[in-house]
Amino acid sequence: MSSTNELKGVASSLDPSIYSLEGEELAFVQKLTGISDEEELKNHIISVQTKAYAVYGYPCIRAFAFLRMRMFRSHAYQVAFKLREVRENPILLDIGCCFGNDVRKAVDDGWPVEDIVASDLRQEFWDAGHELFKSSPETFPAAFVPGDAFDDLFLAPNNLEDLKSLVDGTPNSSSVDRPNLRELKSLNPLRGKLSVVHASSFFHLFEEEKQRNLAWRLAALLIPKPGSVIFGRHIATPEVGIRRFARRGQSREMFCHSPLSWKQLWGKEIFGAAGIKAIVTAHLIDISEYRKDIEEEEKPIWLMKWSVVLA
Repeated sequence: MSSTNELKGVASSLDPSIYSLEGEELAFVQKLTGISDEEELKNHIISVQTKAYAVYGYPCIRAFAFLRMRMFRSHAYQVAFKLREVRENPILLDIGCCFGNDVRKAVDDGWPVEDIVASDLRQEFWDAGHELFKSSPETFPAAFVPGDAFDDLFLAPNNLEDLKSLVDGTPNSSSVDRPNLRELKSLNPLRGKLSVVHASSFFHLFEEEKQRNLAWRLAALLIPKPGSVIFGRHIATPEVGIRRFARRGQSREMFCHSPLSWKQLWGKEIFGAAGIKAIVTAHLIDISEYRKDIEEEEKPIWLMKWSVVLA
């Protein structure tokens, strides 16, 4: 655990002026925390943010992205919920879940907590979610599986033949041979058993080949039947390539897909090659005014919202 002096140092590198919480998101956080006073709530959130940022300084934590309803604001969210009408106990995975705000929203909207798996690299972020939302593993018993998505023992690599092998004979239900979600030590037992995968603010953390590798790994977790869906959002560009950012005096590069390259990756290279029809949507949104923590060398800042629905 970080010392008081270390936390003070972290706090000095954060910018509370970036904080913004209103509308549905404010009401949701107030409901879960039980804190109605907005100033008290802000202080509580910043306290948790500071501790989490000391664990690892993700820009999304600095920008309070853990308060945003990323899953809820996707058109694929309703597609996911409709699966509950046609499948028995469909399982939803949120990978790169950070504090778990998205799965908490899904549970609040009616998705059974026992049919949810959340995953992130660090246990500390999930623990921060319990602190933020004033819950515990007993009061919010969603399965959480910490691990590295590029560790083969945690999430196995897959290729075209692996994906094809799942197509024939796969039942249209995640209840068949369903593992005990609370006892999971990796995501590998979920291969071919998930109905929904949500992955936001995740793919853009990696260079091009790792993004392709990750897509193949996640694709094989889905039940390869019509209706299964993977969706999310991340930084992108109108043309595929390298994007340069400047943040607090430091420059960095990020490989960014375009909507076209993203559609080709999922629709042709992965599912299309395996003989699985997939409807891939991807569009860009200018979020420059919301990401004031980034001093761009190039404007604007684009967010790509996307979904892949098997048909």
